[in-house]
Amino acid sequence: MDRLRLKTALVTRGHTQALKDGTVKPRTFEFDFEEVPNIVQAFRRMVRGLEFDISEMAITTYICARAHGKPFTALPIFPMRALHHGAIVYNTKSGIQNPKDLEGKKVGVNRGYTVTTGLWARSILQHQYGVDISRITWVLSGDEHVEEYQPPGNVVPLEAGKNLEEMLVSGEIPAAIGVQVESPDVKGLIPNAREAGFEALRKRGLYPINHTVVVKDELLRTHRDLGADIVNVFSEARRLYVERLASGRIDQPTPDDVFFRRVMDITGDPLPYGVEPNRQMLEAIIRQSLEQGIITRAVTIEELFPEI
Repeated sequence: MDRLRLKTALVTRGHTQALKDGTVKPRTFEFDFEEVPNIVQAFRRMVRGLEFDISEMAITTYICARAHGKPFTALPIFPMRALHHGAIVYNTKSGIQNPKDLEGKKVGVNRGYTVTTGLWARSILQHQYGVDISRITWVLSGDEHVEEYQPPGNVVPLEAGKNLEEMLVSGEIPAAIGVQVESPDVKGLIPNAREAGFEALRKRGLYPINHTVVVKDELLRTHRDLGADIVNVFSEARRLYVERLASGRIDQPTPDDVFFRRVMDITGDPLPYGVEPNRQMLEAIIRQSLEQGIITRAVTIEELFPEI
């Protein structure tokens, strides 16, 4: 009998390399990796066309997709995490002095409102800096992966023919989230943002989850051991990476390696998988998805990550 081959979209990182190069092999299937140059496109292809059997996916995209009945389920694997204090930039000539000054203004958002970086950045503004995010008009440079999603009334598309980065540089909008701009007039809104992020991690345990891994429901129904097998191989690849990271056996560390090493010094584990070690962050992202209008009813962690 032919071995099950599952079309998979996954970014190659230190903690997934062992899956990509075959060092760690699944017990019940084989990965059939498609290298997607921009993993964001894989999210869209999965949400709109179910083009993969297994796919990395932004966690807010998953939460939104689940609310709209998309037939895939996440496993408690979190291959990307980041600190988002540095995602908020502003034009220094705009008169903005501090985060509260954004109230009553238009603020750009790279791509869609449900993008994970946007959610975490808005949450930081709201919960750490006291910004009333409902008093900001959020201007989107793109559309949403989940076509059925309808954003709140204070979320608007970019005007036709306009460019978000150019609007920020010119001062037409005073600030934006998630954009890359080379201009002496554009700087991070939160001073020393990288250290502010690490401080939030130390003091409040804020270690945002960006991505999870989803699997087609049909496959999970038909192959009852599949979910556990996927979790096990991801966990083993992660274990090998964390061992190398902890022992200093990475000859040419990437920025990710440097970041995870620093997180490890603070938390002991730079890449926790499973529901329980991540319960605080999962509860936070559900709560903030509801607060920000990404979902319209509260859901439980168990609804998003059912037992496999």
